[in-house]
Amino acid sequence: MSDHRPGDFAGAHTALITPFAVDASAVDLPALEAQVLFQASGGVAGVVACGTTGETPTLDGEERRAIVRCVAATAGPLGLSVIVGAGSNSTVTAIELSAEAADLGATATLQVTPYYNKPSQDGLLRHFTSLADRAEVPIVLYDVPGRTGVGLAAETVVRLAEHDRIVAIKVANGSVGYVSELAQRCDLVILSGDDPLTLPMQSVGAVGVVSVVGNVAPGEVARQVAAANRGDFALARSIHERLFPLSAGLLELDGNPVPIKAAMALLGRDTGVVRPPLAPASEAVRGSLAGLLASAGVEGPAGGVTASRSAGSR
Repeated sequence: MSDHRPGDFAGAHTALITPFAVDASAVDLPALEAQVLFQASGGVAGVVACGTTGETPTLDGEERRAIVRCVAATAGPLGLSVIVGAGSNSTVTAIELSAEAADLGATATLQVTPYYNKPSQDGLLRHFTSLADRAEVPIVLYDVPGRTGVGLAAETVVRLAEHDRIVAIKVANGSVGYVSELAQRCDLVILSGDDPLTLPMQSVGAVGVVSVVGNVAPGEVARQVAAANRGDFALARSIHERLFPLSAGLLELDGNPVPIKAAMALLGRDTGVVRPPLAPASEAVRGSLAGLLASAGVEGPAGGVTASRSAGSR
């Protein structure tokens, strides 16, 4: 069980994959429940459902609702925060998705900057303010310009931080300096959105992470974050250095979540199946991941890494 109280949002949060049946036709809810229980056993502060790692653009409405119900019903009683991706490039749609997530048990919603239509900073301010004015649960902003095409300027974040419903920000723009500026100018909870940068970001004011590698190593990610938060940077750095090659590989070998799903398949924790337009990991990627998992000391439920081909690689 987590030592964190749902709603404080500091600590390690795992960006959950969405497990699919071997033909990708349906969400595997029992596998999702098992993954949430595995996260809880590792001591994470919370989980994030229906985010980038969860292949949310490929989910239909009923699948989204089933995922949120499952995650909330499993994680909530164990004391984990349940953050649900409810963003959209339509403000009206984001408001509707946020209300739905709250009704289904979300502790907070994750709100990405509107993608494709590239609003101005004034447009972003209006968008997030409209969401916050109608929000039933707290909001975690999500800045990931590499995927959305537009980023949140620090000044915009500082202004948004004045709203009592906007409580945190996930920073996935690669800038430690941006984190440092936000930490000095506002009181939002700052979460790293890039595993390789979690420790550097914590050194200047971040207090947690939304983690991809946490899908396979929740205990180690939680230990690293907790160590840095209490000032034990020697321990945090030792964990960081051990996980760093794996964390970097999961983001660089192919587009997220292809590598993490392949890694989970190698560990016997998922089929590795992704939905189109994503393609399964190549044999070369799988071979690299097997080495990275072994070097990081990450093992599956039965120990070690399986050499068998998963459904996702056929």
